[in-house]
Amino acid sequence: MTAEKITMGADGKLWVPDEPIIPFVEGDGTGVDIWPAAKLVLDAAAKKHGKSIAWKEVLAGQKAFDATGSWLPDKTVAAFREYLIGIKGPLTTPIGGGIRSLNVALRQILDLYVCLRPVRWFTGVPSPVKRPDLVDMVIFRENTEDIYAGLEVEQGTPEAAKLIALLKSDFGWDIRTDSGIGIKPVSVTGSKRLIRAAIEYAVANNRKSVTIVHKGNIQKFTEGAFAKWGYELVREEFSDVAVGWDDCNGERGDKILVKDSIADITLQQVLTRPTEFEVIATTNLNGDYLSDALAAQVGGIGIAPGGNINYVTGHAIFEATHGTAPKYAGQDKVNPGSVILSGVMMFEHLGWQGAADDIIRALEATIADKIVTYDFARQMDGATEVKCSEFAEAIVARL
Repeated sequence: MTAEKITMGADGKLWVPDEPIIPFVEGDGTGVDIWPAAKLVLDAAAKKHGKSIAWKEVLAGQKAFDATGSWLPDKTVAAFREYLIGIKGPLTTPIGGGIRSLNVALRQILDLYVCLRPVRWFTGVPSPVKRPDLVDMVIFRENTEDIYAGLEVEQGTPEAAKLIALLKSDFGWDIRTDSGIGIKPVSVTGSKRLIRAAIEYAVANNRKSVTIVHKGNIQKFTEGAFAKWGYELVREEFSDVAVGWDDCNGERGDKILVKDSIADITLQQVLTRPTEFEVIATTNLNGDYLSDALAAQVGGIGIAPGGNINYVTGHAIFEATHGTAPKYAGQDKVNPGSVILSGVMMFEHLGWQGAADDIIRALEATIADKIVTYDFARQMDGATEVKCSEFAEAIVARL
């Protein structure tokens, strides 16, 4: 096979060769352990289906800073832009200077407007809830707006004083003079393209509902508008396959039901009534809270996968969703599940469904045999605790 680039066709679909070139970032901290483990599994599953990956390492985070003096080198961004699809381990975010967040920076530079977080339980994984098997949700979190746009002025600065004075003089808003101020943009464009992606996913995957999660009872012109624009989108573009709650009073017929839910009650109901949620479309901060809370129900963020996607340009970066855990770096100890499952998402995105399904089956079989890393072993009776690399080898043996 010859290594080739993935390209975006005129039909808006990815063309994926049998040996695609895929950039990867090893990751900081435990990235040195979990990336090789994940790569072992991904390579083995691809080979089983007559595929292979030409991995291209690019630098970001501490490793990049040590080598180049930049936390996010231009060459790394250029590689992700050129090769369309990439994957990365956890990254250190510099404290007290530099880039606010490397993850957020990559999402914004490449306009990866969807943060896709599927959440489901794998048989045998320890869980704090009675019925983790009832959790099967896919979160579409808007990735470029809300408070993550990073539009802030610091308390006590001339900029803060100027903005507070402006808001007083022009809008009559009384804000304490010792406040820091943040701006929360939520646009029609950003909202509709995110919700459009969620509905299209629901159509393609035979899901019955899409829930728009927001805090519009308080933030009426940002979060409330997000929900309003979502219902508008259903009427404008999806009336043949979907219907909004207000237009059918919950009687969806054979169409996808699009409904909305206030963020705080949603965090309760995903615990008490998880079967009522299938696809969730939400703003940036709500999506952050919700995806981590749901991950806790099915075994923790250590095995939670994620992807950042622009469905229009074809760019996507799949990623570990947990932190770098530097105290465990180099110990061959931590669970590589988040990167492995993010690789599964990447395979699904590439159309390599057979390889993705094989990894899931092998992962479940490994856990069912109680061969697990320390995080699960301490919660399971009769478990065999193995190293990070040994867990990956056990998965490969079950492919």
